[in-house]
Amino acid sequence: MDLRASLVLITSSLFFSVAKACSNGDCKLLDPCSSNGDCQAGLYCFSCPLEFSGSRCVRLTTTNQFKLLNNTLPFNKYAFLTTHNAYAIEGEPSHTGVPRVTFTNQEDNITRQLNNGVRSLMLDTYDFQGDVWLCHSSGGKCYDITAFEPAIDTLKEIEAFLSANPTEIVTVILEDYVQAPNGLTKVFTDAGLMKYWFPLKNMPKNGQDWPLVSDMVADNQRLLVFTSIRSKEESEDGDGGMHAGNCPNRAESSPLNDRTKSLVLVNYFPTFPFKQIACEHNSANLINMLHTCFGAAGNRWANFVAVDFYKRSDGGGAFQALDTLNGKLLCGCDDVHACVNGSTSLSCNNDINVDHS
Repeated sequence: MDLRASLVLITSSLFFSVAKACSNGDCKLLDPCSSNGDCQAGLYCFSCPLEFSGSRCVRLTTTNQFKLLNNTLPFNKYAFLTTHNAYAIEGEPSHTGVPRVTFTNQEDNITRQLNNGVRSLMLDTYDFQGDVWLCHSSGGKCYDITAFEPAIDTLKEIEAFLSANPTEIVTVILEDYVQAPNGLTKVFTDAGLMKYWFPLKNMPKNGQDWPLVSDMVADNQRLLVFTSIRSKEESEDGDGGMHAGNCPNRAESSPLNDRTKSLVLVNYFPTFPFKQIACEHNSANLINMLHTCFGAAGNRWANFVAVDFYKRSDGGGAFQALDTLNGKLLCGCDDVHACVNGSTSLSCNNDINVDHS
């Protein structure tokens, strides 16, 4: 073949490659993309320079384990994606008239987080301006420069979601600095959330199973609230840390292997949030940490995994981590999709049976 023929062949090959490039909602996971519209449903176009060049389609939503499989098991047999400082949203306008000087941890508003499958929200509640506010502050005090918004605004978004999605359950984990008597009760009541409240007296003790999800839905007890103040309500959380091979718990929490607690929370976020590296944190490192914390928690998989900038990843990210947790919890597989009866997924070599009856 002469040089001229080779050039024609190369040119033809390049033309064919360009012609076959995906677009208009056809691009699959990790396909190159130029806009969100190029990606299939459940994906969006994102750049993670630490992991790949250019922009690629990465996951945007969770797998709804209840719709995929069932909701007939105890609540503690499932896992849920949690957003750390869910209220500390980039671009949130000041509600005090003073420019805010503090960190942000998320990019989506609460409604979008919930619509994308987040089912647990970490909120920091403070006394401020005669009301309960969400603040990213320190020392137990909220200031103009650390205040995000009145808590009722976020709580009303949760109420709207629960009203529109009558089979879904939302968990709220409070870092609580409210001192006003009945301050939290009032703001939850004013937001219209008490009709969904899961009663404290019904929370299991001594490591017992939680009620069946289907029963919680039938009873409309679809809002779980935990707080860091044990005199108000005991929390069941721990902190996974960011150090490979090490999964410590927070000082105010029970040890992760305390089997009197039937829920396990793994926190995986740095002290100072930095969104440019969140795509690396929320990928393979996160899944590795979940395996480390499995051992630290007495061979128990996490029920909640909390991250910053939850959508950022090199592909599957926190969403794939959640699929791993639900797979492990529901059928011992590495992916919840392998739990579907008849699945031929290579992520599980076990005989699949998700009936658990």
